[in-house]
Amino acid sequence: MKKQYSYFALRILCILMLATTFTACSQKEKEVKKPNILWVIAEDLSPFMGVYGDSINKGHTPVIDKLAAEGVLFKRAYATAPVCSASRSAFITGVYQTTTGTHNHRSNRYTDGEIVPDNLKIRLPEDMETIPELMKAAGYFTFNSGKDDYNFHYDRRALYDVGTKENYKAGMNGWQGNFAIDYMTVDDHVWNARKDKNQPWFGQVEIMGGKKDYQYVREGEKLDTYSVPMPTYFPDKKSQREAWTQHYNANRGSDVTLEKIIKQLKADGEFENTIIFFFSDHGSNSSLRHKQFCYEGGLLVPLIIKGNNPALKAGTVRNDLVSLLDVSATTLALGKAKMPSYLVGQDLFAKNYKEKEYVIGARDRCDYTIDRIRSVVSEDYRYIRNYFPDRPMLQAGYRDNKKIVKDLRALHEKGALTPYQDEFWFGVRPTEELYDLKKDPDQMNNLALNADFDKVLKEHRTVLENWIKETGDKGQFPEDSAQLKATYDMWKDRPRFRDAKVNPEYDQFKK
Repeated sequence: MKKQYSYFALRILCILMLATTFTACSQKEKEVKKPNILWVIAEDLSPFMGVYGDSINKGHTPVIDKLAAEGVLFKRAYATAPVCSASRSAFITGVYQTTTGTHNHRSNRYTDGEIVPDNLKIRLPEDMETIPELMKAAGYFTFNSGKDDYNFHYDRRALYDVGTKENYKAGMNGWQGNFAIDYMTVDDHVWNARKDKNQPWFGQVEIMGGKKDYQYVREGEKLDTYSVPMPTYFPDKKSQREAWTQHYNANRGSDVTLEKIIKQLKADGEFENTIIFFFSDHGSNSSLRHKQFCYEGGLLVPLIIKGNNPALKAGTVRNDLVSLLDVSATTLALGKAKMPSYLVGQDLFAKNYKEKEYVIGARDRCDYTIDRIRSVVSEDYRYIRNYFPDRPMLQAGYRDNKKIVKDLRALHEKGALTPYQDEFWFGVRPTEELYDLKKDPDQMNNLALNADFDKVLKEHRTVLENWIKETGDKGQFPEDSAQLKATYDMWKDRPRFRDAKVNPEYDQFKK
């Protein structure tokens, strides 16, 4: 009996050991199959694409359209800022740039080749980690194949596993930092830089979008200058038409660039297990009314998410309001990473996801141009609050040497603009703007002074005021004088700054 007991005990022990082994193997296999997550971030790209209903580019953005057909298309995704560094500072943390003090474009910067001094370092709260850091903690290999452009002090090696040199200086982040980093590109098979090929990866691949992708249009598909209708808030001038058409070509070129990335993923056997997020940091850079401003053109961005995940049902089209801060939260959720309580966004595919009634956008200093604009978008309306209405839309800025600006100023001097154009670009701005997005998609008929819309105006104004209080919007306060002095020193010797009527805040630094 004793031997029989020992025999059965031994068999049970073996079964338990085998079960434990199988469980461990199963768990390991499960970990191996954790999805890769890729952010393809197009710079300065408005969604002039077939899948977004654009008639000009219908049939000319086939790769983007196919990605949407195989994944989830978001028709109303918005950046938190209409300029890159502020927008990127938000979605890399999952928190509004106005809350973290990273709202002023290209702050936490110094002169090329020099370390940011301590008095200029903008630091995130001690308990705040960036999305790449959280993904690394969840077991992911991380990389960024393009610019960071974050307005806070950090050691890039803490965020990304590749793309750095040993002599890379912590704090030399963003724009200047780009030129100090040995970046890997898609051509380098950057995801293959990880030592363990079973390790999941989280990566950012930057494409040039509105800045340069117009160079890559497929043969025979490039639009000519006069082939695209132009909004009437621009004068019908060749330079304006060229700039407007260029962005349509940029969308076609970005389609080519995305195709290259997808082909490389497939060639490396990475495509099937990769969830792709395709989006932009803000709207068109070639339009004076898009980038840097809080109209739809500055804040509305493409967003497509595709991958082998039950939540990502092919052909899904979402018309609810979403923010790029939701991209941050969704990435962490898909990667089963820690979801900090300070995150503003939501997992877009969570069972308890709650659709938003409003999304907020904010613009502050851009390069050396000091301004403050806040905006609320709802299902039907866009509300804009201008805090410096006496400063015209076309106040001195970084694009002053471009022909689109020079021609616009020349037409103003000649009195050759329409009354709307002249008032819009050179007049005193209204303190409040309100537009019906369905009836007035170009946002030209300001309803803020129309008594019939008093209730709608007050609703959106109250939403903004509450948001400012609840999030601790730091744009309420003047920029730190040391940061402003650094901006002045960066620009003071450039003719476009020296010869322009710049903001009076810089007078204190002039000799």
